[in-house]
Amino acid sequence: MVFVRTTATAIFATIGLMTSSVNAAGPAFEPVEPVLSTPWSAQVGPGNALPEYPRPRLVRERWLNLNGVWEYAGSRSPGRDGYGERILVPYPPESALSGIGRHDETLWYRKVFQVPSGWDGQRVMLRFGAVDQSATVWVNNQEVAVHEGGYTAFSADITDALRPSGSQELTVRAKDRTDASTHAVGKQRNDPKGIFYTAASGIWQTVWLEPVPSARVEDLRLTPDLTGVTVVPKVTGGARAEVIVSEPGGREVTRVAGDAGHPLRAEVPSPRLWTPDDPYLYDIEVRLLDEDGTVLDVVESYTGLRTIGTITDAEGRPRIALNGRITFLHGPLDQGYWPDGIYTAPTDEALRYDLEKTKELGFNFVRKHVKVEPERWYHWADRLGLLVWQDMPSLTVSFDGPPGPAPDPVPEAKARFEAELTEMIEQLRGVTSIVGWVPFNEGWGEFDTARVAALVKELDPTRLVVANSGVNCCFSRPDSGAGDVYDDHTYVGPGKPVVKDHRVLVDGEYGGLGLVLDGHRWPGNPQAYEMTLTPAQLTKRYAEVSETLERLITRNGLSGAIYTQTTDVENEVNGLLTYDRRVVKADPAVVAARSAAVLEAGAK
Repeated sequence: MVFVRTTATAIFATIGLMTSSVNAAGPAFEPVEPVLSTPWSAQVGPGNALPEYPRPRLVRERWLNLNGVWEYAGSRSPGRDGYGERILVPYPPESALSGIGRHDETLWYRKVFQVPSGWDGQRVMLRFGAVDQSATVWVNNQEVAVHEGGYTAFSADITDALRPSGSQELTVRAKDRTDASTHAVGKQRNDPKGIFYTAASGIWQTVWLEPVPSARVEDLRLTPDLTGVTVVPKVTGGARAEVIVSEPGGREVTRVAGDAGHPLRAEVPSPRLWTPDDPYLYDIEVRLLDEDGTVLDVVESYTGLRTIGTITDAEGRPRIALNGRITFLHGPLDQGYWPDGIYTAPTDEALRYDLEKTKELGFNFVRKHVKVEPERWYHWADRLGLLVWQDMPSLTVSFDGPPGPAPDPVPEAKARFEAELTEMIEQLRGVTSIVGWVPFNEGWGEFDTARVAALVKELDPTRLVVANSGVNCCFSRPDSGAGDVYDDHTYVGPGKPVVKDHRVLVDGEYGGLGLVLDGHRWPGNPQAYEMTLTPAQLTKRYAEVSETLERLITRNGLSGAIYTQTTDVENEVNGLLTYDRRVVKADPAVVAARSAAVLEAGAK
């Protein structure tokens, strides 16, 4: 392969003001008009490509954002002709915001950058939020990283590959065959239609650099409860670690120190617990020290004090309990697709918007459906106060086969699925808002259900495990009885599960009421589980279905219900909001009132 060198400049500053751009020979970046724009589409450009710090739970003071215009060549090695196109990273090439607007199975990216002079003497880490599906990374023609799986972050220490000064060359090759591969894909498809959607390939989350000392904090494992938090710093070097817990605004409430890399228990006096009604978060600072007490590294994080589990109600039925109190989980299915950015929200404000609307509609819960979001999405769920069930993106399933359970995935697919499932849990285990893991959905790519559910519980015993969401339908295997939740999918529903064992009962999907609003929908064949003709009719039917749900909570002892869905997604028009996020289709006041009634009924 031939790597073509060009020149570039990098603009860098402090947190919140870092962007970078390419001034290379060749074509300039040209935006593509979205088929359907959002209120944020016009805000996106080379100087405003997700400039926010991407990892709020492990913050360092200095960093360099590499988002912006990169050189791009799809399908084959750039060769002698170099990179003939420009792409706006981190928007996937299928998206309008990327400036490409097509799918390539092989994707070549190139970026020239400069390391800030103030970073001398530090190790330089290159970090990727996510690259779909597999990535190989070179710096100055030296391979520095290989990563499999399109939903989890990875990093590389590139210090030894850097030139002593001047321009540095970063090259990324991604390969993505979407549903023709044995990787987890969620709802991405090469031929999107029905309930499956446009693929999102290559770099689709922020790329950045940060300087770190040789002895450093690599990661933090935070396990909160009702009286404090246990912190396990993953470190390279150092002798001691110190954890300082503070109130928002800076007043210290406790500190604890101990051997580096070992659990540190920080008891919080008069703890204020995290709930959806009061999403109170404590600030955390972790310092790595040498034997003399000299500070070697400092990172910042945060946590909310809460627990999740099950207890029995007055009738002896198992129910979900937040902080030891029966709490009904009620919210929408959130798929995280965008008509302009596909998998990548156009701006941080847009990423936050869906969650803000969810709160305004009276919900306390979100199911993140067969997709893993950028870290900032979970940050906003923590801040706004929304409980989250996190799905593992599913392996490919075809609806063209005979009814009943689908064949087992091939061994390579199983291995990749379990590896990425493990990575996802390790990456997100410190998120306060996540209270449940969902390894399988409706039997899509399902295998060894009880064993996989046990694996998830072993990796994280502090959260609920939904072994198979929609165990009663579709491609699901016979109910294994595994996990903490029996999850019913019934459309329009709501479902009436009556299983009686150790598991709580949840309507994991119901609703799906549709409404087409011309001028606000994706071109194609609109579909829903039940169509309505006007916003008034949609509102009426939503209220009727919600009233049925309220009655079922008392009668069946339901612990949660998930309405399909937050927004329309491509051909699906059963969202509470349109796909472009410009219209709330049902009357917000009625939805919020019904949410309050459901949550009240579910708290008994």
